[in-house]
Amino acid sequence: MIVALVWAVIGGTVIGVLGKLVAPGDSDNVPLWLTILCGIGGCLLGDYLYRQFYNPQTLGVDWWRHGWQVVAAAVLVTAAATLTGRRRV
Repeated sequence: MIVALVWAVIGGTVIGVLGKLVAPGDSDNVPLWLTILCGIGGCLLGDYLYRQFYNPQTLGVDWWRHGWQVVAAAVLVTAAATLTGRRRV
C-alpha cells in the first residue's frame, strides 16, 4: 500500500508538472502541492475517460492514455489557477 502511494505521488508530480506546462493562461501561481494533487486527479480522470473510449488492453506503454492524463491534469491545473488566483484591486 505504501508503494502504491509513493507511485501515485511520483506519477502525480510528473503528470501535474506536464499538465501545468500545457495549461493555458497564468498557472504559475499554483503551488507545487496543488499541482501534485491536480496531477493525481488527472491520472485518475484521464485513465477513466480513456477507458470509456478505448480498449485498455494494449501491449507496451500506452502513450495515448498518458496523453489523456496530461490533458485532464491541464484542465485541473487551469481550474485550480482560476479558483486560487489573486484578485487585483
